[in-house]
Amino acid sequence: VQLVDSGGGLVQAGGSLRLSCLASGRPFNTYPVAWFRQAPGKEREFVASINWSGGTTYYSDSVKGRFTISRVNTKKTAYLQMNNLNAEDTAVYFCAAPTVPKSPTNDHRAYDIWGQGTQVTVSS
Repeated sequence: VQLVDSGGGLVQAGGSLRLSCLASGRPFNTYPVAWFRQAPGKEREFVASINWSGGTTYYSDSVKGRFTISRVNTKKTAYLQMNNLNAEDTAVYFCAAPTVPKSPTNDHRAYDIWGQGTQVTVSS
């Protein structure tokens, strides 16, 4: 199974971006998906997660109210809509999934499959 994330770029503070995570290689609608980010010199940070059906979502406090995670299982794609971006959101963003179905979690150790990362840069 593979995850390919895309949609990053350069945006001004206050702007928006939508990241995509396209899955291949196995049924998509059986496992959760999460987004993490990593800024230079910092630890990988949980951003958001969504369960297999899309009915349950979790967010870090730093993005709650600004970011929205969603998924379209028929397209094997998860999304991260990011609004009102600020300089602290600058990072490489990764989507991730576990190899076995489980409940979504904010612990990166629970996720075995990772996208290649997409750079998000917010200019102030």
